[in-house]
Amino acid sequence: MGRIGFTVRDSQDSDHPVTFLPEPERRVRHNLLISVDDHVVEAPDAFEGRIPARFGDRGPKVVTDDDGMHAWEVDGRRFPTVGMNAVAGRPVSEYGFDPVRFDHMRRGAWDIHARIADMDLNGIYASLNFPSALPGFAGQNFMRMTADQELGLACVRAWNDWIIDDWHTRYPDRIIPCQIPWLYDPEIAADEIYRNAERGFRSVSFSEAPEKLKLPSLHTGHWDPFIRACEDTGTVVCLHVGSSSQAPSTAPDAPPDTIGVLFFGYAMFAAVDWLYSLIPVRFPNLRIAMSEGGIAWVPGLIDRLDHITRYHDMYGTWVNIDMKPSEVFRRNFWFCVIDDTSCLSLRDHIGVDHIMMESDYPHVDTTWPDTQEVVRRQVEGFGPDETEKICWRNAAELFRWPVPKAVAADPESF
Repeated sequence: MGRIGFTVRDSQDSDHPVTFLPEPERRVRHNLLISVDDHVVEAPDAFEGRIPARFGDRGPKVVTDDDGMHAWEVDGRRFPTVGMNAVAGRPVSEYGFDPVRFDHMRRGAWDIHARIADMDLNGIYASLNFPSALPGFAGQNFMRMTADQELGLACVRAWNDWIIDDWHTRYPDRIIPCQIPWLYDPEIAADEIYRNAERGFRSVSFSEAPEKLKLPSLHTGHWDPFIRACEDTGTVVCLHVGSSSQAPSTAPDAPPDTIGVLFFGYAMFAAVDWLYSLIPVRFPNLRIAMSEGGIAWVPGLIDRLDHITRYHDMYGTWVNIDMKPSEVFRRNFWFCVIDDTSCLSLRDHIGVDHIMMESDYPHVDTTWPDTQEVVRRQVEGFGPDETEKICWRNAAELFRWPVPKAVAADPESF
């Protein structure tokens, strides 16, 4: 039996209960699954001992406000959230974007041992994790929290040290390490890619649209040293929706539902921008993963790319290039699904070798603890080879993540 649902009430704020649903039972493992989009909430001690002593106490630390709420503080600046959208295991009626205490979240959001337990329960063999509120999806907040670039870079390095040492190293078969970059200097960013590749990092979470962070755009050539380092090391560039600190929206007075509905849309805009920057043409071995973007937009974009090919000479951008835009798109980009049943019927048009699965734990979109059943429903009727590719093999090949034969043969074995 699972535990009975209970409510936590903060001693300072009894009018705002935090309810945890009954602990779910371990799910049946229909398929081996690798999730290429989950998230971590930075643990309270994530930066302890990882910021050089010369910065004193200016590095990230958790403080408690007068009202009992937790917050991060960096260089004297308060960042008033610790859990951004970490609502897994709570009723939908309490979903929100700002859990403000660590005990308002499942421990698996920020504790590696509890995370592995939640992965086991959900039937996820391996997981790639992005940051959450404190760094931002691409580490951009470490540029904004302090004017001291040396401190900002130290924060980026400390976050990467935490994710490799406290998460990956403790469970080296289960956590696919993803780093955040230093966005102020592409040469330093490139050096970090080379250094972190030697430490076992397989990917980097980069901004889908750096110009929206007031940085040089993809079309300037500014990022070439960083891109070259990613290509040289096989580091996958993961473009998570929202990594430009923006999301698609409609009218200013539209309800917030519209942002949730359109969240995937930025993936399409980002993919077109990256494609027509010609970065994938100049760096043909670069691998780009569109994280949390779904696949609903992919077939239509492929058709549109082929349509526009008829009059590329009018624009003068895609000229003297042997491959069509849609061919480069299919070669260099990978996509992930969370609940895209109807779109998977077009998997051959998209390219079945470039589709992966995600669970988005512990965020509002997560399919936890029912990811196994959600995936089973989506791939129902697929052949075993296609099912295997979408559920885990594509991810294993993209991120160079070996899966033991015994685990591949029997998902119940891990």
